[in-house]
Amino acid sequence: MSVLAVVAVALVAGFFMAWTIGANSNSPPFAPAVGANAIPVMRAALLVGIFGALGALLQGASISETVGNDLIDGVRITPLAAAAGLLTAATFITIGNKRGYPIPAAFTVTGAMVGVGLALGGDAATGTYTEIALFWLAIPFFGVFIGFGTAKLLRSERLPETVGVPVLGFVTGATVANMRFSFIPDEERVQGTPARYVSDYVSDSLAVELPAVAGYDAVSFVFTVVVGVIVAFAVRRSVQRSVETGVQSFLVVLGALVVFSSGGSQVGLATGPLESLFRDDLDLSTFYLLGFGATALLIGAWTGAPRVVQAVSREYSELGVRRSISALVPSFLVTQAAITLGLPISANQVVISSLIGSGLVEGSGGVSSSKIGYTVAVWLFSLVAALFVAYGLYNVLSAVLGVS
Repeated sequence: MSVLAVVAVALVAGFFMAWTIGANSNSPPFAPAVGANAIPVMRAALLVGIFGALGALLQGASISETVGNDLIDGVRITPLAAAAGLLTAATFITIGNKRGYPIPAAFTVTGAMVGVGLALGGDAATGTYTEIALFWLAIPFFGVFIGFGTAKLLRSERLPETVGVPVLGFVTGATVANMRFSFIPDEERVQGTPARYVSDYVSDSLAVELPAVAGYDAVSFVFTVVVGVIVAFAVRRSVQRSVETGVQSFLVVLGALVVFSSGGSQVGLATGPLESLFRDDLDLSTFYLLGFGATALLIGAWTGAPRVVQAVSREYSELGVRRSISALVPSFLVTQAAITLGLPISANQVVISSLIGSGLVEGSGGVSSSKIGYTVAVWLFSLVAALFVAYGLYNVLSAVLGVS
């Protein structure tokens, strides 16, 4: 097999991975809005594709960089290694879906890329593994805590919804002001934030060092607050006109933001292994790589999302609009935190922990503890198994094909 054929296989494997993410991982955030009859299924699927692809293109760089360059030290991921890693991860995901236990791409891709990296003779990036492990362990606690707090806020009899929902709008707007985008330059990170960009512009214009508020420069702080207040005011006006319509509209917007964030966090799992291929072999920038992933994700959403959204919406319709919001808020915040840190995460893990937290207000998370335990065990097994399988697959392919 020629080097060109290996490159083609790697691209096909990456495309399939991004397609799978678009068809499955990105779809659930719009299901609550469909279940609440706030938006039709086909329109939701259309928006899943659009917002997911935009998120992939505008926010996917940081996690793609981590998956492609930071999981292993001392070696470059070759096209054959990328192909072996992606094929391993895709196979595990396919088997998991058929067995009824969807396996997160974050677990299989991380394990597979570590496996091929070690097979190439690289060294374990223990610092990166520690950061990822700690963040993965923290996700359930943050998801449950934020989901519970949000649900309590929306169910409080002392706080009318014309106040409670706008509070969530403020948090959402403040988070948007600090989201990282690939088109905003940043000296320290792959992607910059609107708040930091405005702060740097003001600082350069005035030629002064800006004061800090709790370690956060004053202009960024003021900008964040202003954006939060604007969003809160818009949400409040919507809720004042009609509580139910306003809450449903906020649910749709929140779903779009979660899909956008999911695209930004999940596409890196498909494009990360191809970083070296695009940069070194094809001499193409990260923009083209993310465009490749965004296109595959868009096609996946438009071909697979209607079925997934309709199926999941039945479950969300039983939760109600307010509990759905309580689940989406932590999903948005945790996913954006992962993008900021450049750490791959499981969308399923975030959603499940958020749902449990929002359900605890009623005395139960509504999820079987035994099933959760079994699911976590399957996820951890897939992580370790993907590492060993990818390690072996790369060595076999390298020996048979004579390509490294």
